[in-house]
Amino acid sequence: MSAATLRPMRWWDIDPLLAMEHDLFGSESWTAVAFWSELAQPSTRHYVVADDDGELVGWAGLAAWSGESFVQTIAVRRDRQHAGLGRALLSELLDEAKRRGERHVMLEVRANDERAQRMYARAGFEAIGRRARYYQPSGIDAIVMRAELS
Repeated sequence: MSAATLRPMRWWDIDPLLAMEHDLFGSESWTAVAFWSELAQPSTRHYVVADDDGELVGWAGLAAWSGESFVQTIAVRRDRQHAGLGRALLSELLDEAKRRGERHVMLEVRANDERAQRMYARAGFEAIGRRARYYQPSGIDAIVMRAELS
């Protein structure tokens, strides 16, 4: 297994990542339309994929407006998890937020995803709230987290 490189997400990446999206998130998966909509807003969005010799193994996205920035999504293919790729994707999003002059970044994470919450906490995120039944159709709560950027 070689090291994946991060590069900008392009429209031709959408179809290959949809099967992984469904595998990871099931009925709460993003649709192709959702990804197309995000990529159509380059002035306020930053999406990257982790590419391992032409094979997509992860992706992440940031929405950033003046004074507001949000991690929209981070995903790593199951067989590539636990190897630091999620941290690398998150780091790229935080770096982009800094390049855009943002002071903080927020995100929502599933209340039952303790592993992701730990990754975010190690990156400086703190839980600041909870959104009841945020994820649909499962009804799982979201933990709202925020990181201050230096």
